Amino acid sequence: MRTRAAAITVAAMSAVLGLASAPTAAAAGGVVVWNAQYDSPGADKGGNASLNGEYITLKNTSTSAKTITGWTLRDKANHIYKFPATTIGAGKYLYVRTGKGTNNATTRYWNKTWYVWNNSGDTAYLRNASGASVSTCSWGSGKTVKHCR
Repeated sequence: MRTRAAAITVAAMSAVLGLASAPTAAAAGGVVVWNAQYDSPGADKGGNASLNGEYITLKNTSTSAKTITGWTLRDKANHIYKFPATTIGAGKYLYVRTGKGTNNATTRYWNKTWYVWNNSGDTAYLRNASGASVSTCSWGSGKTVKHCR
């Protein structure tokens, strides 16, 4: 009896402290921030082509389609993109471009008129519809792209 109670107490404390061995989103097969093209090619003058040269790539690492409707992608400054009805096929990529365009199966457009991702350093946060963190990717200055996974 005492051994069972101790085991339950240890399991409960591990869960509270985040010590339980739960697989990561990538290991479990889920949607992750795969890549950040945070500095679009050329001068940052704000044209739509330049804005769309800045994007975050998500990847579904699982073997089944994942629906991310209502999920959000945000930066440190709290610019928030909320996904409309969106499904990413198994093993497929989804690009979230900063500028304007027509959403399709592989690309979503944020419809911003200025850049979101800071060239000097930023973090992309992917959260599910409940607001729980799913994946993050951080970078500093120096390059134009960060391979997150």
